[in-house]
Amino acid sequence: MKKILVVFTFYILGMTTFAQNKMRSVDELINKTEPGWTIVQKLIDKAKNKIEVLSCDTTKAKDALYKTQVTTRSPMGAIIYSTGGILVDNGWIRILGSGNIKLNRTLPDWNKGKSFTEFGETPSFLLIADDAVGGFFAINGGLLGKDAGKVYYLSPDNLEWEPLGLTYTDFLNFCFNGNLNRYYKNLRWKNWKGEVATLDGNLIYNFFPFLWTKEGKDINKISRKAIPVEEQFSFELDMRKQLGIGK
Repeated sequence: MKKILVVFTFYILGMTTFAQNKMRSVDELINKTEPGWTIVQKLIDKAKNKIEVLSCDTTKAKDALYKTQVTTRSPMGAIIYSTGGILVDNGWIRILGSGNIKLNRTLPDWNKGKSFTEFGETPSFLLIADDAVGGFFAINGGLLGKDAGKVYYLSPDNLEWEPLGLTYTDFLNFCFNGNLNRYYKNLRWKNWKGEVATLDGNLIYNFFPFLWTKEGKDINKISRKAIPVEEQFSFELDMRKQLGIGK
């Protein structure tokens, strides 16, 4: 486990090396002796929360793995290569993989243009998952704090990048076994399960009044509509700038 975490941290901190040199081939990235999927599968088998592993297309999976330049020895590489993504708690959290009809975004393609310009460049952060209420999970590549390699959460109710103190593997365990009702205590409305279960993975709920305002604190009394996840992410970054929040 520790070796895998070290490998992923090296990926985040040292991706510049790969940008300066030739990117590794898919064959070099596929680890057949110590596959990270073994670890992910064990976490899934013991999961307390509802988990749906999405199927993937082999060609798209190889392409996504190549673009990300992380090996399948790591849990992230394993999820990209072996799944189209993972839905948690009726689709409330969407962990990015190599794309599926239910979650038609790949991890590398979703990040391009947000934290790097060309594949192989060092990402300042790496978006790894998002949730139905407009929250975004990202691994810190240096922009979000001094704890590179750790997961942050862009919270929709305060627009802050909140440090979770978790590695990617810890984050998976949080998704699979964490008390999500407690974590999202003020962000779940009555009968949310039915609505979220049918929500497309490229859509996300936008609320009005906004969740970070005084008027938007009672989620059962405000309006909501599903909008493209890209639109919501851009909106939150723009609002951060307007309100002078963070970086």
